[in-house]
Amino acid sequence: MHDDRNLVEARLKRVLEERIRPAVHPESVPLDVAVWHAPGEPVPVAEGLAATPEPIAPGAAWGAPWGTSWFTVTATVPAEWAGRTVEALLDLGFDANMPGFQSEGLVYRPDGSPVKGLNPLNQWVRVGSPVEGGERVRLHVEAASNPVILGVPPFQPTQLGDKETAGTAPLYRLGRMDLAVFDETVWQLVMDLEVLGELMAELPADGTRRWELLRAVERALDAVDLQDVNGTAAAARAELTGVLSSPAVPSAHRISAVGHAHIDSAWLWPLRETVRKVARTASNMTALLEDEPDFVFAMSQAQQWAWIKEHRPEVWARVVKAVATGRFVPAGGMWVESDTNMPGSEAMARQFVHGKRFFIDEFGIDNEEAWLPDTFGFAAGLPQIIRAAGSKRLLTQKISWSQTNTFPHHTFLWEGLDGTRIFTHFPPVDTYNCSMSGRELAHAERNFKDKGAARHSLAPTGWGDGGGGTTREMVAKAARVRDLEGSPAVTWETPADFFAKAEAEYPNPPVWVGELYLELHRATLTSQAKTKQGNRRSESLLREAELWAATAAVRTGAPYPYEQLDRLWKTVLLHQFHDILPGSSIAWVHREARRTYERVAEELNGIIDAAQRALAGDGDRTVVFNGAPHTRHGVPGGGARAVSGVRWTEARDRDGGGFVLENDLLRVEIDARGLVVSAYDLTAGRETVPPGQAANLLQLHPDFPNKWDAWDVDEFYRNTVTDLTEADEVSLDGGGVRVRRSFGSSTVTQVLTLDGGRLDILTEVDWHETEKFLKLAFPLDVRADRYASESQYGHTFRATHTNTSWEAAKFEACNHRFVHVEEPGWGVALVTDSTYGHDVTRTVGDSGTTTTLRVSLLRAPRFPDPETDQGAHRFRHALVPGATIGDAVREGYFVNLPERPVTGAGAAEVEPLIMVDDDAVVVTAVKLADDGSGDVIVRFHESRGGRARATLTPGFPVAEVVATDLLERPTGEGTLSVSLRPFELVTLRLKRA
Repeated sequence: MHDDRNLVEARLKRVLEERIRPAVHPESVPLDVAVWHAPGEPVPVAEGLAATPEPIAPGAAWGAPWGTSWFTVTATVPAEWAGRTVEALLDLGFDANMPGFQSEGLVYRPDGSPVKGLNPLNQWVRVGSPVEGGERVRLHVEAASNPVILGVPPFQPTQLGDKETAGTAPLYRLGRMDLAVFDETVWQLVMDLEVLGELMAELPADGTRRWELLRAVERALDAVDLQDVNGTAAAARAELTGVLSSPAVPSAHRISAVGHAHIDSAWLWPLRETVRKVARTASNMTALLEDEPDFVFAMSQAQQWAWIKEHRPEVWARVVKAVATGRFVPAGGMWVESDTNMPGSEAMARQFVHGKRFFIDEFGIDNEEAWLPDTFGFAAGLPQIIRAAGSKRLLTQKISWSQTNTFPHHTFLWEGLDGTRIFTHFPPVDTYNCSMSGRELAHAERNFKDKGAARHSLAPTGWGDGGGGTTREMVAKAARVRDLEGSPAVTWETPADFFAKAEAEYPNPPVWVGELYLELHRATLTSQAKTKQGNRRSESLLREAELWAATAAVRTGAPYPYEQLDRLWKTVLLHQFHDILPGSSIAWVHREARRTYERVAEELNGIIDAAQRALAGDGDRTVVFNGAPHTRHGVPGGGARAVSGVRWTEARDRDGGGFVLENDLLRVEIDARGLVVSAYDLTAGRETVPPGQAANLLQLHPDFPNKWDAWDVDEFYRNTVTDLTEADEVSLDGGGVRVRRSFGSSTVTQVLTLDGGRLDILTEVDWHETEKFLKLAFPLDVRADRYASESQYGHTFRATHTNTSWEAAKFEACNHRFVHVEEPGWGVALVTDSTYGHDVTRTVGDSGTTTTLRVSLLRAPRFPDPETDQGAHRFRHALVPGATIGDAVREGYFVNLPERPVTGAGAAEVEPLIMVDDDAVVVTAVKLADDGSGDVIVRFHESRGGRARATLTPGFPVAEVVATDLLERPTGEGTLSVSLRPFELVTLRLKRA
């Protein structure tokens, strides 16, 4: 037989696109359309429905950036359509290639009840099936004219990312607005041909099955009368029955399809628009669930559910009804799909506390899966947190984006820094926006790395990022490949059902130990510095607010601000979403975030101030409160005392220019350039800075990645560097040294002071560079093959060398409060109050090994926010020579939780609510129980990576000690004498006597 494969496949493509697909809606009449443009921000539904619209015709321009327009469409169903299925086709001016990234709409009936969402790949609204003819149709569309930020070509700077700079010119032209007959048979033929055509393309050209499909498709095309597609579609479908009914082979890969709409809580749109995106998607999915009995939809992010409940009660009612059927599934158990690298220990825990509690309170559902398909890498502390929240599984897809190394597993046990293991799955379909295409399904089967030992994978199915969800076309395709020869077998299932099957078939999966580092998007650790500083400061203030409010409640009977703290925690958790905290959202998002963090700080400082004043009493003596977990200057962690005494530092001229700062622990030499050329540990008799080198060195790099500007820094940035060694001023400033520099259009002012064995560096930058990367470098006279950086409830070790591609790929990494470098007997810590990104490298010369630690201060990408990081910034770092890992932990807390002097009674002393007799055991939270019982919750962990035995001493009568999970649910009997494994996390409920 001659090879006519290309001929038939080309025929299929043209006939499908030009003849069969247009016949799905063979008859139509135009709708009458009118529009009302809402002034300013979106209006309530009732206001939009009540407005008086003006006529508008297809082709007319509409929609200023970020505007809202209410369209009213009306028509009468032609009498001759009686008995047929009729749909409204509503094209707002969509680009079919960009679902979720442009204009969208939500359709309402005249009574205000929602019907479904509109997007480029979901433009239809069912009017009746069948219709009687003569019905009057009236629908309203709340249309959002969201601008396209990520266009073609991508990553172009634009002012459209903020309503304040976007202008008012209309962005869209109204498209087809018709009432049309829907031909179910033709639509089913389209689905048949799409599935078979896509499957053919993935099968081997010399395989029998491919040719069987080709011949069947050819017969179907022969059966279609191109002049009467609607009259011959049934005959064409009959030619395909045989090949569509041939079952999958027994060894076929099994795919659990989970309806999904990955909705970024903010990204290329502001938070307020996500509220509407979620409502549109939920409306769509509840409607689809009613039409498709096999379909299952999962939605994560409790915050998004809460938005529906608060802002769209009419949609919420439909969601609650769908959840009750078991097919609209709360997933993930987190408040948002947060970043997991940068959130602090308690914040990461509270993501699960607030997320899981919402689903438990609203639906009685306590799911066991963490659902994070799009998060940019995973910190090694996460498995313990997931387990401590009562969950045991994780799903993500993002690691497939790694550019250097291919992750070796799709189903495995992930072991965290404390030894906790959780069952983890990476969908081999390599997308969280699966559309059920033959290419995607075939890729999932070919790509699955656990073949032979396992056969199940998961496919999150539906349009995402900007929402939209699963379409009826995806459901139809899934039905055809449920049991189809040549294809993986697809079944709609809940995440829990998938994981149960995967665990049962794979009882001994491989183990991955340590962080899941994403070899991409490394610059998200630095972009939008003020957002990151707002997060860190908020975390610290939340710790203090809970601590001092609980202490005041126990000591003085002061009211505990349960509801206020709950609200503030949820606000901070929302802003840890994986495109807000990482700095990868539009300008509008970060502008709002800065204002939000200011309000959060004002409220939390108010809580702290009120509690401390209640504790300090009346008087005129200074009482110092220490919110850190360790004793500082005689004040115990979590307590307060009236403190006297002055710490001394000598500041003097240095031979050869510059100055020397010295106290009884540390001598630091700062040369005439304002660089640290010596940091001498007087206790150990050890120099920190290598001979001939200088620390506190600002370095400037060009920063123009190949793509993903706000997200990425590519390794070639290191090829070019400018050391900022010229100083405009080096002078004494009280007990410290002031250094001022200028470069490009920017200036930097630093103040260097000593605090005990610590060199504090306050850096203020007025930043006006573009596409540049600013680093602060500390070459250290330390030989180390690895270094530690703080993570949630512990620290992670990373190599300083690049022996393998895995190590070389980690050229920018995350820390929380400290990075620590050590050789046996002596180490150095660098602590920070707000930066996360850093790099560590090593060189070997005649004088030995130099380990250079550099913190990342600022970037200046132009997409998606062309003004990223422009303006004034303030950073605090501290160099701690001679530091052990315990010193690094302690000093990190000290820098982030400054002492608070309060005027109070002369003899005032506030005893801590809890004291621990081993500094290796760090208390991360002291609060009252969320249930309002008045019980005290204490959370602590081993912080140094070793074993610890400690006794906790409460500062109040305790009737009972109960061990709990993160949600404060009992897990067993507790004890105040604890033995902890390395990095072990414990939560205790202390019931007050």
